[in-house]
Amino acid sequence: MPAISSNKPYRVGRSRTGLGLFATRPIKKGTKIVRYFGPLLDSKKKKDDAVENKYLFELTNRWTIDGSVRKNVARYINHACKPNAESDVKPRKRKVVIRAIKNIEPGEEINYDYGTDYFKAYLKPIGCKCEACEKKRKKKRAEARAERLRLKAKAERKARKQAEKQAAKAGKLNGHAKANGTRLNGHGGKSAEGKMPAAKSGIIAKAPTGQGRASSTSA
Repeated sequence: MPAISSNKPYRVGRSRTGLGLFATRPIKKGTKIVRYFGPLLDSKKKKDDAVENKYLFELTNRWTIDGSVRKNVARYINHACKPNAESDVKPRKRKVVIRAIKNIEPGEEINYDYGTDYFKAYLKPIGCKCEACEKKRKKKRAEARAERLRLKAKAERKARKQAEKQAAKAGKLNGHAKANGTRLNGHGGKSAEGKMPAAKSGIIAKAPTGQGRASSTSA
């Protein structure tokens, strides 16, 4: 990390995206925080135009600042979709200064919007990790969880209702079966009782008749 004078209102520290620049004391809105500097690259020169890194700050179609030098403390300032600072670009002077657009409290990370081109080229493919985007992702995850729970509860209610309907239907079928069985058993019992006594009375009636005739013949 670069050495930073103690009279500066910032320090380099660990951030959610790696290293970042943090306020060490209150910074009022409108305050010029730090200059973004480095070698000037001329796009008309093939050697300069061939330079590629993540710290190139385009001033005009021709001039670009190569901010990859370690002394450029401003290179540690991370992107944010809802920043507390901005880049104040002065193309004619070929100069860029990072300026506070909000009151920044001690310990708060300093950030600014890198712009659409940088966002699309470097941040969108991996997902922006700024605080605002993290909040959006958390909100979406919470909404997705709530939706899954809602659908699960709905499916459970539906399954419970179906189970109750099936149980009620099975109860009705069992009730009809028992009622039919009782009627059939009652009818069969009466029929058996009606026939059996008649058969017994017929046998008893014939026996005395036969005996009577036999006695009469032998006499």
